[in-house]
Amino acid sequence: MRNEQVFSVHGDAELIARAGHLFESAYTEFLCAARDLKTWSQPEARAAILNRMRAADSPGFTSRKLLSPVALADEETRAHLRLVQSKGALVRISGSPLPHETILIDRRVMILAGRGTPNGREYTVTTSQTLVDGVHSLFQAIWDNSVDLNTYLHSDVPHLDTDGRVILEALGSGLTDSSAAKRLGVSLRTYRRRVAELMAKLEADSRFQAGLRAGELGLPR
Repeated sequence: MRNEQVFSVHGDAELIARAGHLFESAYTEFLCAARDLKTWSQPEARAAILNRMRAADSPGFTSRKLLSPVALADEETRAHLRLVQSKGALVRISGSPLPHETILIDRRVMILAGRGTPNGREYTVTTSQTLVDGVHSLFQAIWDNSVDLNTYLHSDVPHLDTDGRVILEALGSGLTDSSAAKRLGVSLRTYRRRVAELMAKLEADSRFQAGLRAGELGLPR
């Protein structure tokens, strides 16, 4: 019987110092479940996780990331997820609360995120096969009932009426507000109000971001 280890650390820096080598030891499977990317917030931890996700295109290596919808709240996070996905990692969004924020490595090591403390978030690292297998089964059950990232993003596509699509096309074509307003047959003030409404519907902070968001959702521009 192998020796089983259990130890706790506080903060991402100590996690990397004491368990960073475990990230690099993954050679068959790397699973990560988190409510959002702030769970593993420090650059060292984020870089270690991203490096393993980038290895997803290696033969025989599986990389999966399971997140809650709150993780999609900002464009930076979406960009990160698109990056790891482009490298071959599988990303799913769970509609159910994630009871544990966890990293599982080769079904032999588990890193469980605990509550925050004045010294940083506490993490428990274990090689207990019983604990690892139990959490792995829980991860798989939630994964099976979760939705692929692309499917999730497209499942909540905002409905745009004809005018909305014309405005989106005008924004993409570089028309001035005056020219676009004439095309729609509305006043300049009305046109700008509708642009603002469209940006709100697309959850965009700028006209440029509205175009990016439309492309992300598969809306014609």
